[in-house]
Amino acid sequence: MDKIRQNLLEKVADLHEIPDGAYNLRENSASAGRRSTDEIKIENKEGAPGIVVTVKEGTKHKSVHIPVIITESGITETVYNDFFIGDGADVLIVAGCGIHNTGDAESAHDGVHTLVIGEGAKVKYVEKHYAEGTGGRTMKPKMTVKLGKNSTLEIETVQIGGVSESERLTTIDADEGATVLITERIMTSGDEKVSSKTEVNLNGAGSSARINSRSVARGDSTQIFYPAITGNAECFGHVQCDSVIMDSATVRSIPEICANDVDARLIHEAAIGRIAGDQIMKLMTLGLTAEEAEEQILAGLLK
Repeated sequence: MDKIRQNLLEKVADLHEIPDGAYNLRENSASAGRRSTDEIKIENKEGAPGIVVTVKEGTKHKSVHIPVIITESGITETVYNDFFIGDGADVLIVAGCGIHNTGDAESAHDGVHTLVIGEGAKVKYVEKHYAEGTGGRTMKPKMTVKLGKNSTLEIETVQIGGVSESERLTTIDADEGATVLITERIMTSGDEKVSSKTEVNLNGAGSSARINSRSVARGDSTQIFYPAITGNAECFGHVQCDSVIMDSATVRSIPEICANDVDARLIHEAAIGRIAGDQIMKLMTLGLTAEEAEEQILAGLLK
């Protein structure tokens, strides 16, 4: 594996070599490797580019890696991936996309994911986006989730550099007793643009959701966030957005909560501001330069 491919896989999937367990690697719009196991089956999707991942009922503490990398200029693709998680399963899904584009043409990956999560199942879904080069580097992921009774979904999304334009849309429907935990971390610079919209519908009694979005906007970049929770039953929801704005960047944060049931308890918080001067001064007293102090504060925010 050459250094470019290795670097992309490390950035988006923390892979230094072929992973243990189930995996599917997509490179430049083609399959570059796949392994199924007794518990996790990966097959081609019929009628469209993409895969179908089926996790056997009762599977415990297993993982599946499905990274995508693009190393050629001018490749644009839309990929449709379906996930069926059996009742009582416990699985880690490591997705992510890395683009290396040094040409003049646009390179883009749009991943359309559908997750159907069984009763009592537990899923952690990690998706990291990273790009580098001089050509256009666009990613527009979409995710639709159906959460069964008493199931748990934890989503961790990270985009901390190089993606020229990103549009994220996530829609989740949660049944009785289901739990949703979403952590989003984004950093933009230059003239990069990010739009992130998350909609969680708490449809069953005892369901809950927490959305935590943290971002840093530098240069002339633009960020727009639309986190929304709708309570359609006795439930709990909390939305929190914290953004640091720097240079000539623009940040819009538009949290929304909607209660359609008298027993829905929903909260939202949003804050946008620059780094406080006293924070920098405190770290400088410990021997850091102003620039080093600033980087430490930003790293802490996005941790």
